[in-house]
Amino acid sequence: MAGALDGIKVLDLTRVLAGPTCTQLLGDMGAEVWKIENPKTGGDDTRHWGPVSVKDEHGAETDLSGYFLSANRNKYSVLVDLSTGDGQAAIRAMAAEADVLVENFKPGGMAKFGLDAPALLKLNPGLIYCSISGYGQTGPNADRPGYDLMAQAYGGIMSLTGEPDRQPVKVGVAVADVICGLYASNGILAALRHRDRTGQGQHIDIGLVDSQLAWLINVGTTYLETETEPERHGNAHPAIVPYQLFDAADGHVVVAVGNDAQFVRFCDFLGLADLAQDDRFATNRARTRNRDALMDVLIPALAKRPVAEIVAGLEARSVTASAVQTVGQALNSEQAKARDMVIEMAKPGTAKGAVRLLGNPLKFSATPVRYDRAPPHLGEDTEEILSRFRDT
Repeated sequence: MAGALDGIKVLDLTRVLAGPTCTQLLGDMGAEVWKIENPKTGGDDTRHWGPVSVKDEHGAETDLSGYFLSANRNKYSVLVDLSTGDGQAAIRAMAAEADVLVENFKPGGMAKFGLDAPALLKLNPGLIYCSISGYGQTGPNADRPGYDLMAQAYGGIMSLTGEPDRQPVKVGVAVADVICGLYASNGILAALRHRDRTGQGQHIDIGLVDSQLAWLINVGTTYLETETEPERHGNAHPAIVPYQLFDAADGHVVVAVGNDAQFVRFCDFLGLADLAQDDRFATNRARTRNRDALMDVLIPALAKRPVAEIVAGLEARSVTASAVQTVGQALNSEQAKARDMVIEMAKPGTAKGAVRLLGNPLKFSATPVRYDRAPPHLGEDTEEILSRFRDT
């Protein structure tokens, strides 16, 4: 069955996570993705990031780290040295036939090779050229390098994450990179739609920090309206109460009471029906103002009950609750299996002959995502791809 992006060719000059996340998503939807890697540096940085990599049939470590596997399926790995004339010629030949080019060099980096957006859009006016960088192509910080940790710190999310009396904390995965990659793929799809109508390509400029600022969402807009710095609330929600993690008798549980009717049912489960009638707690705004007094009642009440009892009792009353699962529990859950969120792809030469990866969450009815190519070893497709362009 054809993918939604069948026939689209993507020239991928990115590494690490934001760019590879973007191009893997395009590949999952059917695009042919040519991942360009530098033969002098050992390719994508993440090939060598620890602590675990796939082992070959002899038990030796390979260049397929867990990090690399996360964002590089459905791609061809092609070795090209952009610092050479031959390498630059190869990229120009590929760009002339590509629909999309994605790069994450520092601003000005591609211009040094004569491969910047103006040069390649002149060569191929229909090209969608997407540049991903730390701060974007303009502004006083444009020349600064960018990693996810920097974006989380500079973009404000770290100031919101963690307990109020302790250090700010980064999110446990490189979420600024991932969200930037998702924004980039969305922009590319919109630009392809524009090109379909007009024949006109364009340059997309997206920065990690810009995307980080955008997904401050309600916290950001609340600051803009009030000019009051938000506080850290740990595992609690700043605007919804109770909506947080609690200690149970045998573990941890999250409870998400989204409205006042749910709060009535929540109190009924706890045997505290009178609490929902108390003026201090009857409405969400009142509960937010009187958070500490409410927690003085709820924390000991929930601490007496096991996780399974809390989850079952609240779900029976249409109140959202969940145990806090480990990564392993989440990925091995029946829900994850039913939704194909763990997939296996054949990879000859590895110890198990296959690699297990996270599935794509998009479920298309007419153009399902495809898993055609396992993440490649460094340069394994160089001859196959470059041979197409030797006479162009």
